[in-house]
Amino acid sequence: MTIRVVLADDQEMVRAGLRMLLEFQPDLEVVGEAADGLAAVEVVTRTRPDVVLMDVRMPRCDGIEAARRITTATPEVAVVVLTTFDEDAPLAEAMRAGVSGFLLKVAPPEQLLQAVRTVAAGNGLLDPAVTLRVIRASAAAPAPDPRSVAALATLTARETEVLRLVAEGLTNAEIAARLYLGEATVKTYLSRMLTKLDLRDRVQAVAFAFRSGLVPLTPPGTPTPPGP
Repeated sequence: MTIRVVLADDQEMVRAGLRMLLEFQPDLEVVGEAADGLAAVEVVTRTRPDVVLMDVRMPRCDGIEAARRITTATPEVAVVVLTTFDEDAPLAEAMRAGVSGFLLKVAPPEQLLQAVRTVAAGNGLLDPAVTLRVIRASAAAPAPDPRSVAALATLTARETEVLRLVAEGLTNAEIAARLYLGEATVKTYLSRMLTKLDLRDRVQAVAFAFRSGLVPLTPPGTPTPPGP
C-alpha cells in the first residue's frame, strides 16, 4: 500500500528536501505541495492524502488553523505538525485542532519516515524532544482536571499502568517488556483505555495522563529542552 503525502511549508527548499526524502521510499508518494495554509487546505481537499506534513509558520493562514480546517473537513487525513524548539505557544492549539503528531524539524530522516508511517497506520506520534512541551501546553492547569480524574477512575489497574507508561513515552514493545506481557495484549489494553476515555490516539492519551494527575506535569529531574 502506498502512503500518499502532502507537504505544507512556505520554504521551497524545505519542501524539495522532504519530497526527495519521501519519494525515495517505495511505499511513500508526495501527491501535493502548498506554500501557505489556505493552499494546504485546498490541496488536501483535492488530493485526499493519507498524511500532511504541516509547518506552523506560514502566510495567509498558519499551520494550526489549516490543520483545524483539514481535520474538521477530512478527519481521515492525519496531520503531523513540524515544529521547532521555540514554538511552544502553538502546541496546545495544535492538540485542540486534532493533529496526529508533532515532530521537530531537526529530526533525523529515518524518524520523519517512521512518523509518516506511524500516523498513516492510525497511531499518534510525539517526538520525544517535544513530548514534555506538548504536555505542558495542553495541560497547563496547576491542579488535575476533575473530569479527567473521574474518567481515570473508570480504568482497570492494568489499563492505568499502560496509560502511565504511554505517557512516559514507551512504545508498545517496551511496555510489553516492562509489564511482562505480549505486545498484542498491550495493544488490547491500549485500545480499551482509549475507548473508555474517548481518546483518539497516543497523543491525546499522553495529554490526558497529565491533565488527570496520573503523571506529574514536571517530573523531578526533567531536563529543560534547549533553546532555538
